[in-house]
Amino acid sequence: MTATRTPPVATGAPPPPGPGRPRADELARIRRGLRRRAGLARRRARWLARRSASRALHAWRSSLQVRVGAITMVVAGSVVVIVSLVLFSQIRDQLLSVKRQAAIDQAQAGVLYAQGEIAGIAPGDAASVRATLDRTVTALQRSGGAAGDFDVVMTYRTGDREVSGTSRAFVYPALPADLRADVDAGNQSYRYDEIPDDAGEPRASLVVGAPVQGDTAGTEQIELYYVFPLTQEAESLALIRSTVVISGFALTMFVVGIGVLVTRLVVDPVRRAAGTAQRLAEGQLEERMTVRGEDDLARLATSFNAMADSLQRQITQLEGLSQLQQRFTSDVSHELRTPLTTVQMAADVLHGARGDFPPHVARSAELLRAELDRFEGLLTDLLEISRYDAGAAVLEAESTNLGALVARVAAGMYSLAERHGCELTVDRAEEDVIAEVDARRVERILRNLVGNAIEHGAGRPVEITLAANRTAAAVTVRDHGVGLTPADAQHVFDRFWRADPSRVRSVGGSGLGLSISLEDARLHGGWLQVWGQPGSGAQFRLTLPLVAGGELTSAPLALRPTVVRRAGEPA
Repeated sequence: MTATRTPPVATGAPPPPGPGRPRADELARIRRGLRRRAGLARRRARWLARRSASRALHAWRSSLQVRVGAITMVVAGSVVVIVSLVLFSQIRDQLLSVKRQAAIDQAQAGVLYAQGEIAGIAPGDAASVRATLDRTVTALQRSGGAAGDFDVVMTYRTGDREVSGTSRAFVYPALPADLRADVDAGNQSYRYDEIPDDAGEPRASLVVGAPVQGDTAGTEQIELYYVFPLTQEAESLALIRSTVVISGFALTMFVVGIGVLVTRLVVDPVRRAAGTAQRLAEGQLEERMTVRGEDDLARLATSFNAMADSLQRQITQLEGLSQLQQRFTSDVSHELRTPLTTVQMAADVLHGARGDFPPHVARSAELLRAELDRFEGLLTDLLEISRYDAGAAVLEAESTNLGALVARVAAGMYSLAERHGCELTVDRAEEDVIAEVDARRVERILRNLVGNAIEHGAGRPVEITLAANRTAAAVTVRDHGVGLTPADAQHVFDRFWRADPSRVRSVGGSGLGLSISLEDARLHGGWLQVWGQPGSGAQFRLTLPLVAGGELTSAPLALRPTVVRRAGEPA
């Protein structure tokens, strides 16, 4: 038989981990897991609270029924609570008043009875005194009364000696001290206090005390106390309280239901009218409201339908006129193209032979050719507008260096700027700005913007700025001329509109340049916007996505200039 020796264990060393004892790292991992779960639970609770608050706020803002229901509930609930408190207070006071009056009457009757019983008491005989007190208490206890159940305590005190008789021994020590002092002073009084019951639990009670005046003389003091438990009154008040609470809640819900129902009767037609108006705005001009009854809502629906009929007629007429105008513009533009070509050929022949003509005839040939070129530009603009109206405009996007394009536009406008005595400056980054755009259309936009800036710049500098970010490129054209009023800024892109029709223009003149520029920008998915201030000039901003079909979210340049010169200040 081989003996096995156990190696000694050092005193104070931690016990080795056994099958039923987790290791320290396992305990730490468990604690971390519990803390992580608690943190997740707290974050989820906060998220749910924020989500509930957000939904409640959204419902409050978006639903008239919710607001009316909530306000009605608050108002009705407040009224019910106030009325319930007043009603409950009056009922409680009435119950306690009846109880108190019955208790005082019974105490007074008991005092009269006790006066007759103590008439023959022997003051020096303690046994006789106790027997008389016990007999009187028993008789009073048996007599009953209108105030309900009660306990009786009767005390006899002479000098330092006091003898008491009580229906239950634990009642006498629980009598209120202030009541006893008041009775000892010769007054009849009452108190509401908590007197223990048979199980020692305190219960609300009404205690009435009065001195008993007998034939005894000397230092003797006899007092009589009645203790009336208020258990029945407390049960009655609890029943009344629960009845008032349930009735108040039911009444509040009833009033809220009525308010929500009445609100729904009004809100539903309004919602139907809003839905019908939205469908009308979307182009469904045949939408109408259903008329029910002859009340105010029915008259509202009738008026709404009449308004919709009038709008439909007017929109149909405007559409017809617009289509007629577009067709007329397109037809006239195409029809004039052929005779214009013939006239231009004849004008070119005359212009080429103007050296053989007298001076006044040669000048007429030059004017004829210039005006024919202007007429051709007007026809070109009309044809371009006709393409946009017909939806036939096509974007031919290709990678374009916008910096070179801006420089080319500025170079082409230098001669016009010199004639107006203004300085034309270009501010662009050194890096190339490459964008997928239709170079012909973008160049046309910039020529229109720069030409208008020079025309309205009053000889002051015109600034062209190019900038780009990761998704968009922007070009601003700034002048310091007459500027634009807010009303002018709203109509500046309208067809055939001019800010000052009386002015003599040296370029263009069709009133379609900015309209075509706006359509070109929209075709690229870009923005063409304007800022202006009378006496401080104007600034146009063209914003284009760097990739064809991209969506714009912001512009690299601000629409409003950083420094705005006020009217009268030197440039």
